[in-house]
Amino acid sequence: MPRRVSPSYEHMQQIVLYDLKGAPTQTWAPNVSRVRCILNFKRLPFITIPLDLHDVENQMRSIGAPPTSYRQDRKPVYTLPVLVDPNRSTGTHANGHSHGHGNGYGHPQENGYRTPHITISNVNLIVEYLEATYPARPVFPEGSRAMQTLVVHYIQDVFIQPLLPIMVPMSQPQLGGGGHKGYPPGANGGPMMHHEEGQWRQVKAQFDFLATILDKNSSDTTLTYAQGRDVTYADLALCSVLAWIKKVAGRDSWAQVKKWGNGRWGRLYDRCKDYIEE
Repeated sequence: MPRRVSPSYEHMQQIVLYDLKGAPTQTWAPNVSRVRCILNFKRLPFITIPLDLHDVENQMRSIGAPPTSYRQDRKPVYTLPVLVDPNRSTGTHANGHSHGHGNGYGHPQENGYRTPHITISNVNLIVEYLEATYPARPVFPEGSRAMQTLVVHYIQDVFIQPLLPIMVPMSQPQLGGGGHKGYPPGANGGPMMHHEEGQWRQVKAQFDFLATILDKNSSDTTLTYAQGRDVTYADLALCSVLAWIKKVAGRDSWAQVKKWGNGRWGRLYDRCKDYIEE
C-alpha cells in the first residue's frame, strides 16, 4: 500500500529516519518501528536510511547527531533511531545539546551543503518533538500525556524484558547483512524450541497481565486500543513490539502470540499494521 501523506504536508521536505539495515526483514527494531508508526499515523512524508550496525557511530557523528548516552569513561554512545527534520532548524538539538551545523538533507549523502536541521537521537524525545511540531492526528489525546508516558515506560522497562533473551539472539544475525548465518533453530518459522518454552511462558504472563488491565476499559472485546476507540502512543509502542515478534520470531511463534488475550494482540496488530509496514 502506498504511504499516505496528509495534503497539509505534501510540500514538506521529507523527514529522515535512520534505521538498522537487516536481512532478511526490515523494520523490525522496536524503537525505530515506533517512530515509523507515528510518522505514518501522522501522515508525514519521510524516507528511511538503513545503516549497517558498524556504520552507525560514524554516520551519526557526520550529521552532528547527539549521543544517546555516555559510557563510564565518558565516551559517547550512538544508537538508533535518529530523526532529522529538514523543515525545522534551531541552534540546539531537541535534547538541549548544541549541534552547530548538521548535514543538509533530501538525500543526505548527495548534498554538498550544511544547514542547521533538527536532529534528535532519543526515541521518546523524537515522539515528543513530532507531537509538538505536527499536532494533527495526535498520539496523545487531550489529558492523556502523563498516563501514555507511564504506560510506554512500563512497556520499555517491564513488559518487554522477558522477550529480550529470546528476541535479541534471533535479531543479532540479521544486523549488517548477516543473513541467516547463526540463526537459532526454529527462529524462521519453526515451532517454539523446548529450551525457549519457559521463556515464552514468562512472555505470555506479561501479555496476559497487560490484557487484564486493558480489559478494564470496557467489556466490549472489539475495543482493542489502550484508550478504547482511538489509536494512541501506547498502542503504537505495543505494535512495534508485536512487529518485532512477527518479523523475527517466526510464523509459528507469531501464530501463538496473536491468539493470546482472546486474540487481542492479533486484532491490535491488524488495526495498526498500515502504520507499521512500509
